[in-house]
Amino acid sequence: MESILTTSGLMVIGLIMLSLIVFMYFIPVGLWVTAYFSGVKVKLIRDLMGMRLRKVPPTHIIRPQITAHKAGIMVETPQLEAHYLAGGNVQRVVNSLISADKANIDLTFERATAIDLAGRDVFEAVQVSVNPKVIETPPISAVAKDGIQVRAIARVTVRANIERLVGGAGEETIIARVGEGIVSTIGSANTYKEVLENPDLISKVVLGKGLDSGTAFEILSIDIADVDVGENIGAKLQTDQADADLQIAKAKAEERRAAAVAREQEMIAAVQEQRAKVVAAEAEVPLAMAEAFRSGNMGIMDYYNMKNIEADTKMRRSIGGDTDKGSTK
Repeated sequence: MESILTTSGLMVIGLIMLSLIVFMYFIPVGLWVTAYFSGVKVKLIRDLMGMRLRKVPPTHIIRPQITAHKAGIMVETPQLEAHYLAGGNVQRVVNSLISADKANIDLTFERATAIDLAGRDVFEAVQVSVNPKVIETPPISAVAKDGIQVRAIARVTVRANIERLVGGAGEETIIARVGEGIVSTIGSANTYKEVLENPDLISKVVLGKGLDSGTAFEILSIDIADVDVGENIGAKLQTDQADADLQIAKAKAEERRAAAVAREQEMIAAVQEQRAKVVAAEAEVPLAMAEAFRSGNMGIMDYYNMKNIEADTKMRRSIGGDTDKGSTK
């Protein structure tokens, strides 16, 4: 009997502990007590238990609200909960509101939540608005009119513009615009010496172009940190052009040589063809003479006379050739 009572007693105690755990989970009494003594009015059932049912961790809402209340910033629990359900960072928004209030920056809760939901770090934006940030550009290369390359590194001091954080361009746009301004300014210089002698000229020209238009920042200053002389791009381009012209000339000369070789081959082929015709014609002469003998159109005396004429012609040619050689000597 005692063992049965003991078992039932343990079950009752277990049920009570389980009920207490469930109760404390759905109704965080400790958090409610902390909020109450901090001056934040929170309903135990409607607010805290309702957050549990809406899958919202009460500590993520109440603790930032306590922080804001202690800093003198009044925000309602439904506002913070709505921002959390929208995917925002409640603690970061509250921190930004406190920082803006201490720095006398006009930042409303609605604007802070909009900036946070836009994907920007609103707390960092407030800090940059108070303490300007320095953005260093990578080495930017440009060529002056004399063909000498100049490399420059700039440091851009910017301050966050709270009103343009939503929809405004970021640091990449600032760097790109500053780089474009540096290239344009160096390219307008007559010689690289002008850039080396007056590097502040780049800062003045670039700063006067209003490069922060449409961005989330306000450019306070642009300082040239380093200026170096690079390659002689003009001479390099001329050398490359000369090499290209030489290659073109060689190609055209090779084309003419190939055409001359082709014409020579054609002439050789034509001469060989003529020689072949002459040889073929000479081969037909004996046949024609034999046919003349057979047909009676040519006698033996005619043949001897023809041979005598041929021998006489050879002799005259021989005498004429010797005479020419003697006269040449």
